[in-house]
Amino acid sequence: MRLFTDSYDLFCIPLVMRMIGRIYYPKIHRDVDQKKWFEVPTVIASTMIGVALMGAVIGQLVFGRLGDRVGRRRVYGVSLVMMVVGSIGCGLSLSSLTSMVFVSLSFFRFVLGVGIGGDYPLSATIMAEFANKRTRGAFIAGVFSMQGFGILLSSLVSMIVCSVFEASGDKHKLRKPSGLAPSTNVAPVPPESDLAWRLILMIGAIPASMTYYWRMKMPETARYTALVEKNTLQAAKDIGKVMNVPLDTIQEDVEMINTPNTRSAYSNTYPFFSREFLRRHGRDLIATSINWFLIDIVFYSLNLFQYHAFRGLMTPKKDTNLYKDAMQIAKFQALIAICATIPGYIVTVYLIDYVGRVKIQAGGFFFMAVSLFAIAKVNTGGWGSNQGAGFIILYGLTFFFSNFGPNTTTFIVPAELFPARFRATCHGISGAVGKVGAIIGSIGFMWANRDPPNGLGASGTLTGMGVVCVLGFLVTYFFTRETMGRSLEENENVDELTGVWFVRFWPHKLWDQRNEVNTSERMSLY
Repeated sequence: MRLFTDSYDLFCIPLVMRMIGRIYYPKIHRDVDQKKWFEVPTVIASTMIGVALMGAVIGQLVFGRLGDRVGRRRVYGVSLVMMVVGSIGCGLSLSSLTSMVFVSLSFFRFVLGVGIGGDYPLSATIMAEFANKRTRGAFIAGVFSMQGFGILLSSLVSMIVCSVFEASGDKHKLRKPSGLAPSTNVAPVPPESDLAWRLILMIGAIPASMTYYWRMKMPETARYTALVEKNTLQAAKDIGKVMNVPLDTIQEDVEMINTPNTRSAYSNTYPFFSREFLRRHGRDLIATSINWFLIDIVFYSLNLFQYHAFRGLMTPKKDTNLYKDAMQIAKFQALIAICATIPGYIVTVYLIDYVGRVKIQAGGFFFMAVSLFAIAKVNTGGWGSNQGAGFIILYGLTFFFSNFGPNTTTFIVPAELFPARFRATCHGISGAVGKVGAIIGSIGFMWANRDPPNGLGASGTLTGMGVVCVLGFLVTYFFTRETMGRSLEENENVDELTGVWFVRFWPHKLWDQRNEVNTSERMSLY
């Protein structure tokens, strides 16, 4: 439910900004392109998106570290409260003045972002430490897959709220701008529409607040209790409580407390960011951070600005009222979620523990790059043109392979690679770097997608995203370590950094394998 709420709050903002543009910037500028009517200034729109993502960066770093220092469970509730307060606060404003509305919205979007950021490392770490090695990938992917349903709900809620307000609104205030007299320079706006967008934002607090009771009843993870707090007896009791079975019937989870790998993890005392930490886990931390950075550049750009891709199929703003304008964006966002985003998550849940994280991530990056290059090739008329069914299919495939690929695996892998006492911290660092990529991607998209010479245009922007995916494929293939089929303690103690080689498929390993084959062939002759 937390990831569900996270995505609802983050991805409902394009619909809200569309409505805000109609409400607070209703002037009709007949001397400019009609597509630019009722637009929130780019600087303000960038700020509204950027403050939430910047809050997420801070939340991931702070709550990730606190999760390792004081316990996952103890800080889990704090991030939840910040999310609820932020969601409700987004619907409030200190004044009816436009400037104060944006100042208030920015502040509470930042608070919301901190809560959302704190949820990423805590949710991933808790799920990883509760799950067993055979189904761990599916469980963490299942948690993250709720992001797709949150995106869908934000669209459905927006459509429902707008439909209700339109049906009950003053028809005179809902006239199309194109039907107004030439002397009219301000489009009429129903006064109650200012409540509609606030309601959409505030509804995001409901799913999160519903989980507070169960979150407070959740025990600390056994791995944290045993390996960080050094209380193995309490860890064994917590396992029995969570599984709701007698302690002697649990095999892997109890054995986890007393295995060579666990004893090794228990005895490791090197500090965070020490030379020993960097030798063992430095490459993994760099790889997970870069992969998350690269996918978020593309994923957030495509998600937050989907309406650009469907602009040719949408009714122009001058020919529709503000509610219908928001509903048509929500409709296309829901269509992508149902046909591409959610299926990608579902396929990942079913296959990740059979195919592996690295193959899914590398394949996702590769097919995203192919789709984006193809879209850039066929999209010759810019965002406002109708490119036909082929364009929509390719665009949907990009979302499918982002979720049956790096968008999901970058959330999973950092929760599996690092020691228990650094797990949430490293996941938080990886996620924070990813959100920096989201800031660069989403704000950069707003400026880059403008027509030349002011920007790169549609084809140039999509080609740039394809290049980013190619880089993601290379980083995944050469530097990302597979975690499937091993316990968290086994992943922690796989010391692949011994020696001087940094790349995952290093030459001396291949040479050793070749020598072993040649030796075996020679021995078979005797």
